[in-house]
Amino acid sequence: MESEEIKQKILSEIRRTELQIEEYKEMTKPEAPDCAIGRVSRMDAINNRSVTEASLRQARGKLKSLQRVSAQLGTKEFGLCMKCKQPIPIGRILFRPESLFCVNCAQ
Repeated sequence: MESEEIKQKILSEIRRTELQIEEYKEMTKPEAPDCAIGRVSRMDAINNRSVTEASLRQARGKLKSLQRVSAQLGTKEFGLCMKCKQPIPIGRILFRPESLFCVNCAQ
């Protein structure tokens, strides 16, 4: 039961992250030059875009980790910390399925 629950959680997170990435891509599209906004508003838009681009990079990294974890499902490497090779607690896997490290090694 636990392994099926973990699998569904990982697949659900992959779908959710892919949707987030698409949303962030849409939000980071450049403004049309003919769009008449003030200088302060343009600076605010540039700042917001850079924050969204950082979120996009983070979401892409999360997706990559989720895909890696998904590929490990059913193997002896699944659920083991990449650094110390100790089992990652099931609670951490359910809370952050993209986790590749145990709490101690992630710090």
